[in-house]
Formats: sequence, structure tokens, C-alpha cells
Amino acid sequence: MSQDAPGARPRVGLFATCLMNAMRPNIGFASAKLLEDAGCEVIVPPTQTCCGQPANNSGDADGARALARQVIAAFEGFDYVVGPSGSCMATIRHDYPELFADLADWRARAEALAAKSYELLSFLTDVMGVTEVDARYDGAVTYHDSCSGLRSLGIKGQPRQLLASVRGLELREMADTEVCCGFGGTFCVKYPEISEKLADDKLANATATEATTLLGGDLGCLLHLAGRIQRRGLPVKVYHTAEVLAGLADGPGLGEAPEGGR
Repeated sequence: MSQDAPGARPRVGLFATCLMNAMRPNIGFASAKLLEDAGCEVIVPPTQTCCGQPANNSGDADGARALARQVIAAFEGFDYVVGPSGSCMATIRHDYPELFADLADWRARAEALAAKSYELLSFLTDVMGVTEVDARYDGAVTYHDSCSGLRSLGIKGQPRQLLASVRGLELREMADTEVCCGFGGTFCVKYPEISEKLADDKLANATATEATTLLGGDLGCLLHLAGRIQRRGLPVKVYHTAEVLAGLADGPGLGEAPEGGR
């Protein structure tokens, strides 16, 4: 059913990122709940793959194009493509048309998909007009602006607007929240000492707020910071923002052992 049909719900293809699948499926459940609460029909295409960002960033354009073709074919039939990741969705929106710049047929399909692809929280607020959520989270939180979400997609006010509606939640802004956390995809592998220093600087700013929870919209950044938190024994929990907005942040945070586990 097309979104244009009277009374039809938008058909949203949920882009399940590699990190989410492997490390934190709860973010996918939270994303689906938020989209359904906003009135969308949510489908997770089983043929989807990695968006190709790691290959593209490493100079493997042929490998990135092969993955992009599969993503385009899996999602082009939906009204929208939505994912809980600024970096993956920025790849689809900005890099796919460039990857196929010299291939007219695929370029048109890549541009069409890019035009209807969104990061989760920007889609909820900017497209669906969501201004509040029905959720509760007791405690003070601070928010990290990821580089891809902020600089490539302009995501800044959207998560803050929705977090302001969560009952019991107090948002405390940290200093330099727009500065990179040091993850940067392959950057953290190529330059581990710089990456670690950036993470520690970020955590110094986060803990200075005395917030007990750190939130963000890109799982790569959050895993990077959660790893440093666990190694240093800091009393800070880490969640993807979608988990809090969906009321699904009641389990262990990122990097924490499951209850009853080691």
C-alpha cells in the first residue's frame, strides 16, 4: 500500500545496522516500537546487508558498490528507509550517489533511495512530527553528539526535543559535546593512542556533569565509550537514545555484564 493512499501508514524499511545486530539488538526493538508508536508500518527486509561504509572508508569502492546494490534492491520499494545510526544513514544518503556517479541506471536508484533515507530520531521529529514520547527514565543523563549524525545529517535538536518529554529524565549538557569521541570507524584502529585520549577527554566532560547515564545515537561511539568506562571503572551507564525513548533501558547498559552473568 502506498503512503499516498488515504489512511495508509507509511511503510518503513528498518535498516538493522551490523553493530546493532551483533552487539545490541535491543536498539532494533526500541526503534521498531518508536516507529510503530508514530504510526508507521515497520518491516525488516531479510536480504539487507552492511551499508558498505567500512569498505568505502577503506578505499574498496568495488566492495562498497556491491553492498550498496544489495541495500538499494532490498529497500527501494519502501516509502522510507530508517536506521538508528547517523553513520550508516549518512552513507546511504551521501555516499551511495557518489559511488554510482558514473553508472546512470544505478545512480538514479541510489539517489531515489538517498532521498527517502533517514536516521531514526530525525525521521520521527522532522518527517513524522513526533514531539514527545511516552516513557520514563529516572536520573540525570548527558548526550554525546556523534560526528556523522551532527555533521553529515544535522542531528542536534531532535534527540534533545524527544528526551525533554521523558518523565523523570534530566539532561545535563557536557562541555565539548560536539567533539569526536575518538571512535571514527577505522580511525580507532589506525590511531589507538589518539582515540583513547579523545575518549578519556569525552568521559572527563561527561562525568563533570555528574550525570549517571551517557546517551548517543551511534552505536560505534557508544561501544567505544562504554569500553573505556568499563576499563576505568566509572559509575556511568551507557544506552542508545532510542532505548530510553522507547522505555527499553531497564536492563544492563552497554558494556555491562548481563544480570547474573560475569
